[in-house]
Amino acid sequence: MNWLRRDLRYDLPASLVVFLVAVPLSLGIAVASGAPIVAGLVAAVVGGIVAAALGGSPLLVSGPAAGLTVVVAGFIDQFGWAVTCGITVAAGVLQLVLGLCRVARAALAISPAVVHGMLAGIGLVIVLGQLHVLLGGLPGTSALTNLLELPGQLLDLHGPAALIGLLVLGVLLLWGFLPAPVRRVPGPLVAVLLATVLAEVAGLDLVRVDLPGSLLESLRLPQLPGGDWGAVLLAVLTLTVIASVESLLSAVAVDKLAGTRSDLDRELIGQGAANTASGLLGGLPVTGVIVRGSTNVAAGARTRASAILHGVWVLLFVLLLAGVIERVPMAALAGLLVFIGLQLVRIEDVRSAWRHREALAYLATVFGVVFLDLLQGVLIGLATSVVLVLRRVVWARVRVTESGPGRWRVQVEGTLSFLSLPRLSRMLGQIPDRSTVDIELVADFLDHAAYEHLSGWRRQHEERGGTVVVAELGAEGKPVLPRWFAPWSSWQGELPRPRSGSPLETGVREYHRHSAPLLRPLFEQLAVLQRPHGLFLTCADSRIVPNMITTSGPGDLFTVRNVGNLVPPGDDGIEASVHVAVEVLRVPTLMVCGHSACAGMTSLLSGRAEQDDSLGRWLRAGLPSLRAFRAGHPAGAGEPEEAADRLAKVNVAVQTEALARLPMVRAAVAEGRLQVIGLFFDIGQARLSILDPETQRFRPLDPDGAVPAVGTGTRRTAD
Repeated sequence: MNWLRRDLRYDLPASLVVFLVAVPLSLGIAVASGAPIVAGLVAAVVGGIVAAALGGSPLLVSGPAAGLTVVVAGFIDQFGWAVTCGITVAAGVLQLVLGLCRVARAALAISPAVVHGMLAGIGLVIVLGQLHVLLGGLPGTSALTNLLELPGQLLDLHGPAALIGLLVLGVLLLWGFLPAPVRRVPGPLVAVLLATVLAEVAGLDLVRVDLPGSLLESLRLPQLPGGDWGAVLLAVLTLTVIASVESLLSAVAVDKLAGTRSDLDRELIGQGAANTASGLLGGLPVTGVIVRGSTNVAAGARTRASAILHGVWVLLFVLLLAGVIERVPMAALAGLLVFIGLQLVRIEDVRSAWRHREALAYLATVFGVVFLDLLQGVLIGLATSVVLVLRRVVWARVRVTESGPGRWRVQVEGTLSFLSLPRLSRMLGQIPDRSTVDIELVADFLDHAAYEHLSGWRRQHEERGGTVVVAELGAEGKPVLPRWFAPWSSWQGELPRPRSGSPLETGVREYHRHSAPLLRPLFEQLAVLQRPHGLFLTCADSRIVPNMITTSGPGDLFTVRNVGNLVPPGDDGIEASVHVAVEVLRVPTLMVCGHSACAGMTSLLSGRAEQDDSLGRWLRAGLPSLRAFRAGHPAGAGEPEEAADRLAKVNVAVQTEALARLPMVRAAVAEGRLQVIGLFFDIGQARLSILDPETQRFRPLDPDGAVPAVGTGTRRTAD
């Protein structure tokens, strides 16, 4: 009953949106796999109901996935459809066993570059094959054949089919540029429906979806193979690994979108149960699908009931409106599949692989999947990824450049072990005697042999009249904090007496020398538009560094600072900042962060607010916090800390409430697009705590937990 009152109004419309997306996608994936059309719908029903009910991801939606089309098509060609269903059942049982053994997180150890390369390769195979169908022809037996025959197909267009296919593809490509209210209607549904209506009205002679006379009779029971059990076992293992990895990665991605936390072992059990049931009923293999999961989140779903209802709607559609499916032209589904294939090749994945120096593994996987087969492509990608890791483990990057007259710069990056010493020694040998050398050691590991070699070379160079300055190298060869995390005094030595800008100028030069080249591409993007993730209201204390304690970077936080992190009523400065954050930048989160040893709270306790000067008048905005503290507010009760620290916690709770009462904030929270969070930073412990809105007490922030917040803008972690 609680769900009916609380969540039905969110889950019901979300389930309808996902249903409208799932039907055309399921039909198209069945066509691309070479399976019976009804197999895609069976997988959608089973994935929606069974995987959602038993799985561990509250908002993930499961069903047939484009990422398995090449795998399933290969199985059907090799073993036939009935044996492929048996392989699906066996893979589902194996997934159940793996889930019960609690090894789900091990699947996430596969390099993302290999996973993304696999999906991109599958996408290219789908595009190359379905382009022929879209143009009115027949696909070839391999991706290479399809690629070589494509120019001839373009010269021999089959008019009506090509028109319908290109219409669907054009609608889907343009759909993302339409206004947001229009995009609420699923693009695939509109494209396929428009193509079907056009074909009917114009009376076009096209090949259409062919369903059996009775859907129940079309359900095929799985069969055991007549032989070649080794190949079947390999097929089961291949399907298990790929389906499991895709499902778990999708669950993690949906968690990031929705703020939920999935039980990955339970999710693997749910996927195993769904695959077992789908195979027994003659359906395609089932995985968690990021496209449907993200649609579910965007549509406002709150619990797993949305995914279950979507499966129910697909079942009712199949039973009551099967005749509608038979009017859909195959060329329309081909256009849809080409679009799906293109979506699997993501520019963001290519950039990520390049940025993390895994482009070779990505490209090797793509070419292997396209021109060999999926299993060989993945194995080639994994082998390439392992080689790249081993290279990083045993290889350090050493660069020696002349930075000025008589001055040399040595940059050492990576893992500096005894295996890199021959190259390091050769590079250091290029430096002339009596020169000044700046060694910038940015190593994630430095073994004893490498440390001894560097120390010995440094002594010899200095004995010959040279100077050596080593940066980022602590005692006994241990690296110290990176300079962007460390205060000036830790790497500039004893700071000079006030002399205009000395530490500042040194810090700026360090920024231009090392950080600016790395950050320039990011700032080029930020120069056009800022999209911060939250307003961070904190104290002006120099020890509080918001980006450090939140592990954020440029463009992430819209920061406002004042003495005592106060929200004075009627203060135009604070309210203007909140207005820009909430109404202009549309941030999803407002954060109030106090801290220990706060001079503002100490002054407030001492009665400083009674004085009629600028500081006293400012601190009067903290008097409600002082009164709440003396009245025993829960945020400051029962703590063995200093009174000023307990007052600082109460002040965060009071100022969070004051921020939430501002009209623009209250309205945004009511709309569900904003949350308000209270934080407290213990400087001595370097520990951040969070205010629980229910108990009004602070608790250490759980690294794996959800963030409690004021208002309705948060999303529950479980249903």
